[in-house]
Amino acid sequence: MGKRIKKLKKIRIHHEGTDTLIYSAMILIAIGVILWRSFDSHIPFYFFAAVFGTVWCIVLNFFRCPIRLFGTDETENIVVAPADGRIVVVEEVEETKYFHEKRIMVSIFMSLFNVHANWFPVDGKVKMVKHQNGAFHKAWLPKASEENEMTDVIIETPEGSEVLCRQVAGAMARRIKTYAKEGEDCYIDEHMGFIKFGSRVDLFLPLGTEIKVTMNQATTGNQTIIGVMK
Repeated sequence: MGKRIKKLKKIRIHHEGTDTLIYSAMILIAIGVILWRSFDSHIPFYFFAAVFGTVWCIVLNFFRCPIRLFGTDETENIVVAPADGRIVVVEEVEETKYFHEKRIMVSIFMSLFNVHANWFPVDGKVKMVKHQNGAFHKAWLPKASEENEMTDVIIETPEGSEVLCRQVAGAMARRIKTYAKEGEDCYIDEHMGFIKFGSRVDLFLPLGTEIKVTMNQATTGNQTIIGVMK
């Protein structure tokens, strides 16, 4: 347990952001040099450095990727938050796309300032991965879960329950990365994917799941327990 706590303190930059950060830094440095040499006054340079340096730091913060472990091997029937953010939906819905039955829907909205790595919410086997093109409505809107670009991942747990985890693109998010592969085993603590910039992750859980979160509650990916399935 002590070893796991130490790992939680480590933070790295997600590989999805490496090129973005390097190339943008090179461009900003080049523009900065031009501004420094082109004007007798260095005020334009200082203004540029302050504004775009802050923007670059925000992007750097966005691509941070904490190394997290759930903290216990007791994961039977446990559903863990797949993402950092806040709970925007907890309700019973009719899931008509795959299960054709009522499910408990729990949605997590990720702001620009949240970690955007996504973790597997349960242990099990990946039964299906399906990407769907669509619109780019604001991620917190209800219609985003139906009309936006998304990737659906269905996982069957060792106990036989099926969980749908949906990565939803938002108004700014234009790229969903999904690492889950059909037929592969998956585990809590592993990355399921990444969504660039503001977005959302939906969970569709079996009825009877004991929900442990409430509306507007902050979640920490791979740490917060969303619910316990029966």
